[in-house]
Amino acid sequence: MTGRPRSGPGRGWLLRLVIAFAFAQGAVSMARPAVSYRALALGADETAVGVIAGVYALLPLFVAVPLGRRTDHGRCAPLLPLGVLLISGGCALSGLVSSLPAMAAWSGVMGLGHLCFVIGAQSIVARQSAPHEQDRNFGHFTIGASLGQLIGPIAAGALISGQGGALGRTSALALLVSAGVCAVALTSLWRIEHRRTTGTRPRAEGKVPVRAILGARGVPAGILISMAVLSATDILTAYLPVVGEHRSIAPATVGLLLSLRAAATIACRLVMTPLLRLLGRRALLTTSCLLAGLLCAGVALPVSVPVLAVMLAVLGFCLGVGQPLSMTTVVRAAPDGARSTALALRLTGNRLGQVAAPAAAGLIAGAVGVAAPFVLLGVGLMGAAGLGLRGEGGTGPAPAGSEPAEGRTEPASADEAVSDRSNRRSAPGGCPRDRRAARSPRSGG
Repeated sequence: MTGRPRSGPGRGWLLRLVIAFAFAQGAVSMARPAVSYRALALGADETAVGVIAGVYALLPLFVAVPLGRRTDHGRCAPLLPLGVLLISGGCALSGLVSSLPAMAAWSGVMGLGHLCFVIGAQSIVARQSAPHEQDRNFGHFTIGASLGQLIGPIAAGALISGQGGALGRTSALALLVSAGVCAVALTSLWRIEHRRTTGTRPRAEGKVPVRAILGARGVPAGILISMAVLSATDILTAYLPVVGEHRSIAPATVGLLLSLRAAATIACRLVMTPLLRLLGRRALLTTSCLLAGLLCAGVALPVSVPVLAVMLAVLGFCLGVGQPLSMTTVVRAAPDGARSTALALRLTGNRLGQVAAPAAAGLIAGAVGVAAPFVLLGVGLMGAAGLGLRGEGGTGPAPAGSEPAEGRTEPASADEAVSDRSNRRSAPGGCPRDRRAARSPRSGG
């Protein structure tokens, strides 16, 4: 055969998805600190602020698996505008209400919208990417999240601190602006999902039990690796300012250090394909988690600011590997017909980590010292390196840029799948039409 047609609609859909994700994630990253500042302006204490922040992560836990099951057996694209509308509504109404319970409720709506968007978007990437393109496409997809995490907090800080001491008014303005930023994502949500990948998908005979999904080799490892990497990112963002206070590092310098970490994560995802070709996915995942664990523990050391900057840059680069490769690990290991549900379980683990990790870090920092959480995170990342070394279920992935390997791969289209199955049934040793053509004297032209 001279060539194999490309599966899916090219890569324009991926670029539009990355742009939409950047705006949605940027709005969330902008709104979350603004919610805390507005709650403080309304008289909340530290406990109330923690509860409001926790509702953002807790509410989606109850709907993640049902949303994943719905996506496994239907279209993914409707979740994207729904998520944008929920995020925008939650941001805007958080800036308009004047009671703490109402703020907690709308913070939960914001978290629900983010969950809807991410489940739909990740499922589209998994469904429309050939097996040998999944690592690269998931890496490019998560660039949108990194861009949002880089720009959102900076924009929130400029809006909240740039207009005097009227904290309630400026935080409300930041929330309204974040609602508008998220709404811009709607302009990129066109022709994201290719109809051929949805209309011809075979419907599963029944729901795969959650226990069976979690029992598939590779799924728990992917979930735990994702939890470890996300917890490290969250704790680093939350506790580096505390470390700066103890070491007399200016807040502006701490902000630059965090931005440097985020920029290094983006750089990592831009060069994901060459790294995979050079090292292979298992070695890359294991090495990055191990090095990130050592560097995360090294943040606890009393080093100078330039050394800390280098450490955070390398740490950000290493942390950029875990999220996209854990998505691919879960997708490849999950049973057929339950991949969106498996991705939803991964997101559920992330949300649990976002709730448990800050609480545990606070307890440890209060009892032992502010450097202790970084040591604990380092140990967790080293454990994630061990999980990555064990590998994933199914057959090994094809190298990046090569043809898909046999085994747990998907056909390029439904028509090819039907043709391939009929040919295999008629002649296990190969296509009879090709053999007759080879024997025919007319086949030589």
